[in-house]
Amino acid sequence: MVQAYSVERAGGPVVPREVETRPLGPLEVDVAVTHCGVCRSDITLIDDEYGYAAFPLVAGHEAVGVVTAIGEAVPEGRLSVGQRVGVGAIAGSCFACEWCLTGQHGMCPDRDDPVTRGLGGGFAQQIRAGDWRHVPAIPEAISSEHAGPLLCGGATVFAPLLRYGVKPIDRVAVVGIGGLGHLAIQFLAAWGCHVTAISATNSKEADTRRLGAHHFINSDSDELEQAKGEFDFILSTVSADLPWESYLAALRPRGIFCSVGVPPSDMSLNSVDLVSRELSVVGAIASSVHVTRQMLDFAARHEIRPQIEVFPVNRMDEALEQVRSNRIRYRAVIEL
Repeated sequence: MVQAYSVERAGGPVVPREVETRPLGPLEVDVAVTHCGVCRSDITLIDDEYGYAAFPLVAGHEAVGVVTAIGEAVPEGRLSVGQRVGVGAIAGSCFACEWCLTGQHGMCPDRDDPVTRGLGGGFAQQIRAGDWRHVPAIPEAISSEHAGPLLCGGATVFAPLLRYGVKPIDRVAVVGIGGLGHLAIQFLAAWGCHVTAISATNSKEADTRRLGAHHFINSDSDELEQAKGEFDFILSTVSADLPWESYLAALRPRGIFCSVGVPPSDMSLNSVDLVSRELSVVGAIASSVHVTRQMLDFAARHEIRPQIEVFPVNRMDEALEQVRSNRIRYRAVIEL
């Protein structure tokens, strides 16, 4: 049995419950959780915003802890009991489909999401990963409380830099300075890009400068209009409707607008602008275990860390509400 912290109904409070475990599979790994980040998508599931959550629900997909058991088919020396590791949003995949064979594990139709499959997520004393290859070691330089948010938030904003060929000479804008955006600024600054932060909150300008941004634009002013043709790449981290035509206009020819947030409404785009300047509008998720490992190494080397507030497990409901109401600067972490 595993002690978990479950939500029994949509939007309900967290309650402790015992979860029965099954025998460990040959490729599986059990991890005793010490810290787990709280992602905005955890709130989406807990509140059942899209209508597919199954209750009771044990959320949490930014888990960090130590290995307690490994399956019999895990190659010797790859993982060891007592090793500090992470378990993210994707904890296993088939490694046989066209997507896995090309390193795009997030597209695997049989990927293991520990929150919606198996025993549940990282808001528990223990989490089980479906495949050891999806369990990265945490670099020694990164503390456990900082590592959690990197597993989802960090990987989500790091992956597009590789996928869409962002170069150190590029001029890049980050839209939204929250849990994802404040990490994106750090990665892009370390990447060598000229970074512009875009936010409606003027009080965040000082934070963006400290994190490495070279310029700040207040999205509620006319500054965005003045940035016409300025950026090679725009990374939007917000789940809100935006003035899409203004953002496309801010791109240079053949520029890329990449969204890692999920706006509530469909995008409305100027098709003439899109075609005549050969612009691209794309989405991205953290889909590769290899990229996650690269991200952790890059973050360790460049001292990139999330700004966090740590909550003991008995304040989990408070942490969830803080994230729900956007009162966290910038990531909440549960200490179990």
